[in-house]
Amino acid sequence: MPSDLTCPACGATYEAGSDEPWRCACGSPLEFVDRPYPSGDPLPLSRLDTSEGLWTFFEFLPIEQHVTFYEGFTPLVDAPDWDASFKLEYVFPTGSFKDRGATTTLSRAVELGVEKVLEDSSGNAGASIATYAARAGIEADIYVPADVKQSKLMAIQRADARPVRIDGSRGDVTDACLEAVEGDRGDTEDDEAPFQTGTGWYASHAWNPAFYAGTMTFAFEVAAQRDWTVPDAIVLPIGHGTLFLGAYRGFSLLEEAGIVDEIPRLLGAQSTGHAPIVEALGRQAVDEDGADADIADGIQVAAPARREELLEAVESTGGDVIALGDDPIESALDQLHRDGFYVEPTCAVAPAALEEYREMGVLDGDEDVVVPLTGSGLKTL
Repeated sequence: MPSDLTCPACGATYEAGSDEPWRCACGSPLEFVDRPYPSGDPLPLSRLDTSEGLWTFFEFLPIEQHVTFYEGFTPLVDAPDWDASFKLEYVFPTGSFKDRGATTTLSRAVELGVEKVLEDSSGNAGASIATYAARAGIEADIYVPADVKQSKLMAIQRADARPVRIDGSRGDVTDACLEAVEGDRGDTEDDEAPFQTGTGWYASHAWNPAFYAGTMTFAFEVAAQRDWTVPDAIVLPIGHGTLFLGAYRGFSLLEEAGIVDEIPRLLGAQSTGHAPIVEALGRQAVDEDGADADIADGIQVAAPARREELLEAVESTGGDVIALGDDPIESALDQLHRDGFYVEPTCAVAPAALEEYREMGVLDGDEDVVVPLTGSGLKTL
């Protein structure tokens, strides 16, 4: 049976179903009631059957596998010029780490008997949800900014999903999608949860707990590829923070299961002008002229859905978050391309932050660091 949902903030519970609420009546994000993990020692990587991709870790997932391209186990490679290891998340089927969440989210949709999904996205998550919806035979409407990159728009259309282009801010895109998700609520009381009574099920990469069930497999793979050890730190980009929180949840589960002894420090990277977590922490952006960074469009999120969880993850791991302007991001992007890593501009934010953290003394030169490269350069064509 599909797992029911619960609210960690107020304790409310909701029955699983295609009309389940997309958030709690109190306004907080929902989580699965089930939180499974295996017992006993894990197999070494040499004996682990990875043919199912990230679903190799099914024992950690509160969702059954229904929709997959056997994605996952992306390469973890040395990057000598950066004194770090890069995890090549851009080699997923749609060229983005968002496929981690799409396979679990659409598998959940199949479990619930969903006939149509809705998502709002700046591009990568939308293309991923559209592709996996096509794999599942489920209709999809993807709400995107009117100026979405052509490559990402075409990926959505070619998967036979319907792109809905919305003028205005990224927040306006979300508002339009939620209006379609909820439909006409009529005389619904303000304290009633926003059930999905509109035109489709909200496959949100920001709100839906199924998406985070997928992104936490990043942590499982990193640990397995390192003989079940963890690095000193991981540097990740933060927009809505789906990979950042996924890493935190995954390493937390591994520690709880007794598989690893500690959780690595999680160091975040945002872009100037779109750095709500940096602002909440009282940090200063790393930027000489204070101009907004336009190059990293994939993380331009003013109000992350899970802001408090992001702050908790930073604090509990002894981490930090900084914001970078265009110049260091462009410089990092050029170096990545020269090193053979063909990634999109947003992907360069975390490597740029890696260099800055070292200059700031947050990271010592000999610390063991992993950095995910999150999106393919083919996205920019």
